Amino acid sequence: MDDLHSLPEDFVFGTATSAYQIEGAVAEDGRAPSIWDTFAHTPGTVDGGDHGDTACDHYHRWREDIALMRTLGTDAYRFSVAWPRVLPEGTGPVNAKGLAFYDRLVDALLEAGVTPHLTLYHWDLPQVLQDRGGWTERATAEHFAQYAAVVADALGDRVKDWCTLNEPLCSAWIGHLEGRMAPGLTDLTAAVRASYHLHLGHGLAVGTIREAAPGARIGIVNNLSPCEPASQRPEDLAAARRADGHTNRWWLDPVLGRGYPQDMRELYARNGAELPEQEGDLALIAAPLDWLGLNYYFRQIVTDDPTGPPPHARQVQVPGARTTHMGWEVHAAGLEELLLRLTEEYGARRLYVTENGSAYPDTVGPDGQIHDPERTRYLEEHLSACARAARRGAPLAGYFAWSLLDNFEWAYGYAKRFGLVHVDYASQRRTVKSSGRRYAEIARAHRQRARRAA
Repeated sequence: MDDLHSLPEDFVFGTATSAYQIEGAVAEDGRAPSIWDTFAHTPGTVDGGDHGDTACDHYHRWREDIALMRTLGTDAYRFSVAWPRVLPEGTGPVNAKGLAFYDRLVDALLEAGVTPHLTLYHWDLPQVLQDRGGWTERATAEHFAQYAAVVADALGDRVKDWCTLNEPLCSAWIGHLEGRMAPGLTDLTAAVRASYHLHLGHGLAVGTIREAAPGARIGIVNNLSPCEPASQRPEDLAAARRADGHTNRWWLDPVLGRGYPQDMRELYARNGAELPEQEGDLALIAAPLDWLGLNYYFRQIVTDDPTGPPPHARQVQVPGARTTHMGWEVHAAGLEELLLRLTEEYGARRLYVTENGSAYPDTVGPDGQIHDPERTRYLEEHLSACARAARRGAPLAGYFAWSLLDNFEWAYGYAKRFGLVHVDYASQRRTVKSSGRRYAEIARAHRQRARRAA
């Protein structure tokens, strides 16, 4: 892959996970239920009736998983802290045993030469806060900032790279509007309120992290998609603009000081949903950041859907396209496009691809190995897209493959496997896939080139 020469010499090769998807031990050492515990145990919400009670048992097998990171030769590990493990009541007393888990994890990562990148919120809101209204209430944003301060005070002497929120779009739109994720609501007003309070919580948390951990490098992670019209009909062109507002601009503009897009404000308001704004909030939401994270999986080709829910744009399949086991189109050019958009339109100074990966129905071969050429090809194509974007000026600092491990894939349960490492859930045996070995080769080759260039 000669085109990877365009990546900076100090480019970070990492892997990513999230707490509820891998940790298990949901009732151990003082952890309280999250909204995902509740949602996953509600009949009909998750494929196969799966849940995260055990997941990958990372809570007990974290040493083994760090050893896998060393096998893969990764520079960094992006993980999330479980809010209900640290603050079981959402606020108030700290659960010392829960916080100690992350303390041990961070120390072991640093000892292994793996840089920790910590995400504070990857969707596992304490259920006790949901019972009080969850993200539809302003108080949750304030509690989130308090939680951020607790974690930063405990770990900020060693963790330098911090993410406030992972994919707030999923929390608000999929969790409150579409009902396919926790807390499982289908209410536009609740979704818009949740989107606003997620942003407010982010802004408040930036402040408390900086106070507790001077020198912290802080960002936010959004899942973005290029939104293209299915035809050149004016109706489809307008639908693509609305889809872009719903998927991209609503999540970027306020955080980067532009306020909420007026066209989307008006669209949601016509459907009865207003922002719960208070004076001074927009300045808080636009707290200065050190980096932006991009999670990329697919582009959206949309057609006008006037009878559907906002944004009145329906995604359509691309005929003949390669797709993953999720049914998502493989379109690496979309990653390059988004990185350049964040650079040229939004003025990003430092970017990470914080998630990118593919699910395929892996099988263990007669040799006991998992040969996954489709995932390997996907990985190579998207790293090449990163290199092209860097060559064209994107300030790209690193790439985190999703995911280190096969895991609980939210409403899809355990059937969808994204890992570079295969997990046999019955035995918890881990096996590095051929894609993981290829990722290790790419990272090793890049470091060798960087050393020769030094």
